[in-house]
Amino acid sequence: MSAPRTDPAPLDVPRGLAGVVVTDTALGDVRGREGFYHYRHYSAVDLAGSRGFEDVWYLMFYGELPDRAESAAFAARTAGSRHLSAEVRAALPAIARAGTVSGPLAGLRSALSLLGAAAGLRPVYDIPAERRREDTLAICAAVPTLLTALHRLGQGLEPVEPRDDLPFAANYLYMLTGTEPDAARASAVERYLISTIDHGFNASTFTARVVASTGADVAACLVAAVGALSGPLHGGAPSRALDTLDAIGTPDRIDSWIRGQVLGGGRIMGFGHPVYRTEDPRSRMLRSIAREFGGPLVDFAVEVEQRVEAILAELKPGRELHTNVEFYAGVVMELCGLPREMFTPTFCAARVVGWSANILEQAADPKIIRPAARYTGTPPPQPVPPV
Repeated sequence: MSAPRTDPAPLDVPRGLAGVVVTDTALGDVRGREGFYHYRHYSAVDLAGSRGFEDVWYLMFYGELPDRAESAAFAARTAGSRHLSAEVRAALPAIARAGTVSGPLAGLRSALSLLGAAAGLRPVYDIPAERRREDTLAICAAVPTLLTALHRLGQGLEPVEPRDDLPFAANYLYMLTGTEPDAARASAVERYLISTIDHGFNASTFTARVVASTGADVAACLVAAVGALSGPLHGGAPSRALDTLDAIGTPDRIDSWIRGQVLGGGRIMGFGHPVYRTEDPRSRMLRSIAREFGGPLVDFAVEVEQRVEAILAELKPGRELHTNVEFYAGVVMELCGLPREMFTPTFCAARVVGWSANILEQAADPKIIRPAARYTGTPPPQPVPPV
């Protein structure tokens, strides 16, 4: 008689899976103690300062930067996918009306589901790698069109059709405002978008990979990722960091406001990061972009940053709390004319490329992600009480 089978003993891991390696990736990494992160084998910040968004998109999907001919062909290919079908366009007003309070990011979840259904997307488990890539390219190209259309409809304005002749960032701003942006603003937003394409196994990226591991279609994976991003502990801070500057108001109130927040147990939005133990390299880059614009808002933000870090060092010694990407992202987007309710959706317009690259990588692994949980309730089996 064979011995009874037993389940393998579960492994104890830190809460939130902090520091737990769950898979291998060739897409990039975040080295928090160094203040460095990379896409493939290039510094993400270096890429933001030297390449266009489409080139970095190509890098994430194909593993290498394109040459001139490949870059032009890829830009034309993705620009042609910006346009929405008549079926999807017709549904957007109702989605925008339903999301008047919750905004474009909530509407994007519904719009992505519709887009996937209208395109007849099949589960990634059932299609070859090239078909998966085509599906992700089409959705990544359409997301900025969806977001800007939902925003404008929510404001009582007509959506602006995308232009195939404009690069990704300039077209995004054009669809948002109805006016072709000047070169400085288009460049600033493009650098921001590139810097936020990917950032390790954050909550939304991991969510996308979990759903991809089930073999679901690309739209389903991205809807799940957007849902994770919508949580205020993940993607909702850029506008809140600007709210902090508004709440402080004037330079003479900086110290008293900061001390009141810290001593009262409140959080100062835009400071601290779960991974970085030094300055966030994205913040450093965005501060530089903000200084290129200059002006009272930038001067005030820099002064607030310096005083927050000094007071945090005094009141919370031993903790490395610096500005994160949200602090200067809010400043840069404000200077570029983006409405605050579009800050997180703009982040999403870039991060969808990183999510998609992770979906493609995960889809190549046939193993479903299926962790365990430790049961802590009443010991079973208990007798079922009579009615």
